Amino acid sequence: MTDTRHTDQATPAMLRFERLLDAPVDRVWQYLVDPDLRARWFMAGSTDARVGGSIGLTMDHDRLSDRDVPTPERYRPYIGHSWSERITRCEPPHVLAFTWENGDAGEVTIELDDAGNDRTRLVLTHTGLRGRSDALDFGGGWHSHLAVLERRIRGEGVEDFWALHADAEARMAEMLPEGGGGR
Repeated sequence: MTDTRHTDQATPAMLRFERLLDAPVDRVWQYLVDPDLRARWFMAGSTDARVGGSIGLTMDHDRLSDRDVPTPERYRPYIGHSWSERITRCEPPHVLAFTWENGDAGEVTIELDDAGNDRTRLVLTHTGLRGRSDALDFGGGWHSHLAVLERRIRGEGVEDFWALHADAEARMAEMLPEGGGGR
């Protein structure tokens, strides 16, 4: 059976994730711009939701699981790291776009559309990636964070974010085999 709630595309230069979420657009929008809600699925940080404004990001992924789980060694140095990105597009409650690594690692655009029956179609596109390594890294991250968002919106728990992340990294490796071309 085909999963119509998820659609993923990945190349070394671009990632696109489509999710059908069980909440109206306005509620999903709050999960993008409200620092406390965003902290429950991605990263906290203040939001100046306007073109030219900033979106603050603090990596505190240890708080994404509902129980204590060990952070993989390679991610430990990043826990607590804070920075901000520039908002390049803001059309509440339908579009939020921002730079990544000040544009060096591209741009992230999140689009929300009413899918009927109090559901939202979310499309996250990350363009301007610098090659397969970026696509693997960001792909695993976005895939796992969107899995957490789905669960939080449904009012479900997240047992182990890092297990979701490991599964997402494996999925990205399958989608982007070595020697598969691209940049």
